[in-house]
Amino acid sequence: MFRTKICDLLEIEYPIIQGGMAWAATSELTAAVSNAGGLGIIGCGNAPSEVIKKEITKIKELTDKPYGANVMLLSPFVDEVMDLLYEQKVPVITTGAGNAGKYIERFKKIGTKVIPVVPSVDLARRMERVGADAVVVEGTEAGGHIGELTTMALVPQVVDAINIPVIAAGGIADGRGFMAALSLGAEGVQLGTRFVCTTECTAHMSYKQAIVNAKDRDAIATGRSTGHPVRIIKNKFAKDFLKLEKSGADLEELEKFGVGSLRRAVIEGDNKYGSIMAGQISGLINDIKDCKQVIEDIMNQAKEVQKTLSRL
Repeated sequence: MFRTKICDLLEIEYPIIQGGMAWAATSELTAAVSNAGGLGIIGCGNAPSEVIKKEITKIKELTDKPYGANVMLLSPFVDEVMDLLYEQKVPVITTGAGNAGKYIERFKKIGTKVIPVVPSVDLARRMERVGADAVVVEGTEAGGHIGELTTMALVPQVVDAINIPVIAAGGIADGRGFMAALSLGAEGVQLGTRFVCTTECTAHMSYKQAIVNAKDRDAIATGRSTGHPVRIIKNKFAKDFLKLEKSGADLEELEKFGVGSLRRAVIEGDNKYGSIMAGQISGLINDIKDCKQVIEDIMNQAKEVQKTLSRL
């Protein structure tokens, strides 16, 4: 019922892809999402190629379905990671924090689909010109690194501006959000925070519980003064970071303060001094279940929304 161009492009059953979250999007989560009919994505983050190679090896043992990898273009290991993904013929690559143009032609030669994450119409147009297969349009509601425009405002503008498929991201966690994205012209959705709160995600239970316990105003933006804002759950780390920003601390001091904070939250479960990256949709997430159930619930709710709309 909801088969779109994204399903055909990526050879998946449902037009749902999982965000490539650093530390949280490991082979276990990636394979589980792919096995459930979506597209799982390894989060490469700032990891070197040898770490990512181990994840790819595990994924191939856990699934025979399509999967992908998300590459942060600001990573110090970006070129060696891209070489690895080319060597391993990873089916899909999503990219963030930069312009993926110089990598696209190389991957197209081996059939890899390249889907940059974009925060603006201008970057979406540039990515189409250099050969991107689709784009993920991410609104400021998302967790982690964010832009300024909302998903509701940005997605239809990008849809009108380009001819390649658009995947909506930011503030989507259920069937209602899925249907809203399709209504805006998107061909699929990307979910991050919702997939953190799954049994297959290896993130520390304290990290997941912080999201489950979050209320509507608990996911706040930090780091706006740096030009690279990050949305995290409000805690001692967030409050101290914002206080440091307001004091006029420079970029170097702020970066030093944040070093290792995401790992502390995701791996060590430090909910006081860790950076709990999560989106504004956190207030809507109140349980932890397996990836198959997450996707089934989204699709079932979407069908109910469609039935309701058809009666109006």
